[in-house]
Amino acid sequence: MSLENKTILITGAKGGLGNHVTSAFLEAGAKVAGTARSIADADFPNPNFFAIAGDLSNAEGASAVVSAAVAKFGRIDALVHLVGGFTGGTTVAETGEADLEKMFNMNFVAAFQILRAVLPGMRERGTGTILAIGAKAGLDPVPTLGVYSASKAALISLIRTAALENKDKAITANVVLPGTMDTPANRAAMPNADPAKWVQPSQVAALLVHLASDQATNINGAVIPVYGADA
Repeated sequence: MSLENKTILITGAKGGLGNHVTSAFLEAGAKVAGTARSIADADFPNPNFFAIAGDLSNAEGASAVVSAAVAKFGRIDALVHLVGGFTGGTTVAETGEADLEKMFNMNFVAAFQILRAVLPGMRERGTGTILAIGAKAGLDPVPTLGVYSASKAALISLIRTAALENKDKAITANVVLPGTMDTPANRAAMPNADPAKWVQPSQVAALLVHLASDQATNINGAVIPVYGADA
């Protein structure tokens, strides 16, 4: 699937899922502005890749990332938001303030800040695509994962609201909910689990490429499960 005429901003572009997604968009011919706290052009040796080291925890950082991407490529056709994090293992009653703040900052606030920065330009041009990575727990809460589940539920609501608010400008917004993904970090964290049942990051990446293409312009406000064998 060709994305040769598309410019994509990928947040969390470097990492377990980010490496697969960034590579998939570059292979599809897209121009990619990839952002993470630590990232360099050399991480993806492709002339269509532009690295932006940035912080999405506040409005200023998110605006700086968007401005850098637009200065480089002229516009942003699609935002692919991969930033997120996981903390769990305690009940709601036992969860501390630090974990509460960390989960909502990583899984909700970062998404809010980058959406608020990127949407005005998309609305001005009358086109755009918003894609985000949620989690199965955002729909189906799990004991001892209370704040993680709640932060992902907030993300799902945010993306669905963006879909409703911006459909008048032909902007779509969808969220993909993977189950446990087969990443080095998950293998290290769960050495006794069976990764054959986990979701392959390459399949999530391929789905995101499709959703960013002109073949998916009728998909809007969707919450798409990719649960693997654990469904």
